[in-house]
Amino acid sequence: MHPNAAFRRTAGPDGLSGDEAAARALHEALIAQVGFGMVFLPTPDGPRVAHTPLLSTGDGAVQFHLARGNALTRHLDGANALALINGPDAYVSPRWYAAADQVPTWNYVALELEGRVRKMERDGLIALLEALSARQEALVTDAGAPWTMAKMAPAPLGRMLDAIVGFELEIAAWRPTFKLSQNKPADERARVIAGLEAQGSVAMAQLMRNLAG
Repeated sequence: MHPNAAFRRTAGPDGLSGDEAAARALHEALIAQVGFGMVFLPTPDGPRVAHTPLLSTGDGAVQFHLARGNALTRHLDGANALALINGPDAYVSPRWYAAADQVPTWNYVALELEGRVRKMERDGLIALLEALSARQEALVTDAGAPWTMAKMAPAPLGRMLDAIVGFELEIAAWRPTFKLSQNKPADERARVIAGLEAQGSVAMAQLMRNLAG
């Protein structure tokens, strides 16, 4: 993650102050809104990464599931792993600055979560899948009824469940980066926001307005 302290918003797992609680709420919102990330782990076969939906438990853990045949599945239980959630990102052109001698950069939002992983029992996996599908079905805009597991017959549902494994990562370290031109004066940030909006990077521009101050 970016080492510049201006781009960090930190929150410990316990004893949150008001500012820390606000930062944690921001991190939780990022997990919820993106909803998808990567899990990294060194294995005897070399470093591996899995791409998976992520669900925060709201009390310091994230849950995910992988195909039983995934290269990480047999190594995760009991391991210390890293989950990464990427938010909006955008190229920042030096032509947008009034000041001379500027260079290109890239604004981005990312959150690293490090912690011990445990394999979930089948009931936990089912609860995870129900919560994930309910969250995503609520975003579908057609007129159909939301999909639920109840729509599947027991036999095919059982086969599907047998093919995946659920995991929970207990977060020991939150490492966020919100690189939103906080190291630039307000007038230069305003020019960057205008440049981003003109090229269609609306999400990054909005984050800069709301979070960079």
